[in-house]
Amino acid sequence: MTDIGTRSTAPSAPAFPDDRTCPYQPPPSYGQLTAQGPLARVTLYDGRVVWLVTGHAEARTLLTDPRLSTDRRNPAFPVVAPRAEAQSAVVLPLVGVDDPLHARQRRMLIPRFGLKRVAAMRPLIQRVVDRLIDDMLADGPGAELVSAYAMPVPSTVICSLLGVPYEDHGFFESRSRALLAADTAREAAAARDDLRGYLGRLIERKQAEPGDGLLDELVAERLAEGELDREELVMMTLVLLVAGHETTSNMISLGVYTLLEHPEELAALRADPALMPRAVEELLRFLSIADGLVRVATEDIEIGGRTLRAGDGVMIGTSVVNRDGAAYEDPAAFDVHRSARHHVAFGYGVHQCLGQNLARAEMEIALRTLVERIPTLRLAVAPDEVVAKPANTLQGLVALPVTW
Repeated sequence: MTDIGTRSTAPSAPAFPDDRTCPYQPPPSYGQLTAQGPLARVTLYDGRVVWLVTGHAEARTLLTDPRLSTDRRNPAFPVVAPRAEAQSAVVLPLVGVDDPLHARQRRMLIPRFGLKRVAAMRPLIQRVVDRLIDDMLADGPGAELVSAYAMPVPSTVICSLLGVPYEDHGFFESRSRALLAADTAREAAAARDDLRGYLGRLIERKQAEPGDGLLDELVAERLAEGELDREELVMMTLVLLVAGHETTSNMISLGVYTLLEHPEELAALRADPALMPRAVEELLRFLSIADGLVRVATEDIEIGGRTLRAGDGVMIGTSVVNRDGAAYEDPAAFDVHRSARHHVAFGYGVHQCLGQNLARAEMEIALRTLVERIPTLRLAVAPDEVVAKPANTLQGLVALPVTW
């Protein structure tokens, strides 16, 4: 068995994460990591050496192991970027707590994100998508797809679901971007506190004038009964609001780029729209935008011929896990006919993404409608001019100029 220290400059532990040279491909440097087996050593920005899990079977096993914790308040929890240092000062509901607290919070929300509730939201999603495409066609030809389409689709939907006034979307979108891309912990904390203040005031308004959104339900049924305190509700809503539009926005824009760069697969979708659900799963696997799920071991764990010691940091490298040749045939190929549902793009186990059904519906409707209604859609710039986001945040595109 092999153990590691907490800090090292050894060349066998290369820097992680690394920037992608192609928006939809893992960085070339990750190839040397997968060659080491299902677990490798990597070095974070602050010099700390942690485990990177690259094997599909090992990732799914570890993501269901209660000896791996998501609690950011643990002093040993890995910090992957300076802004993440701000997370240790607050409790992040759902994503930053362990059971039984995590299970209690999740039970409050599951009914709103189940398949039946999401199915009932499909007409709303379709209306949002059609309106945005109408606007683009009226203003075009040509659009910047991130701001004109990829961001407004999930932003509008999550606002409707939560009961957050959409007229405030400019504020919380800018604060969400600042939170996820801040250079320093101070900047991240400022963005977080701006959102906390906004949501605190919104909760006060809903106590005085109830509506019919999820936040209204939580205020009336959980806050009023004392099952949730005010700060927990504020932070829970913050997590849902940020995650509910940032992740899906990146998937829509990067998904469009990937389809345009694979014209044979796009032609197959246009010929058979029933393939879209499979294409969405393949895009989730292929793109793996949340690349680097963070955990800390609370006990020793033996797996993949290695020993993870209590206090060791652990990263699940989704971009390489989802391209493990032991789990997928020809994993580097993008294939809309593939059955890829066992990917870990949404995580796995008890912390698997609560909003995955909603994200799938948004992607399916947004991509299908776009390629059907604008059949001549194409990039307005050379592919290598499309700027990808840096490695230490959600993967995606800064902008996507298109025309038709």
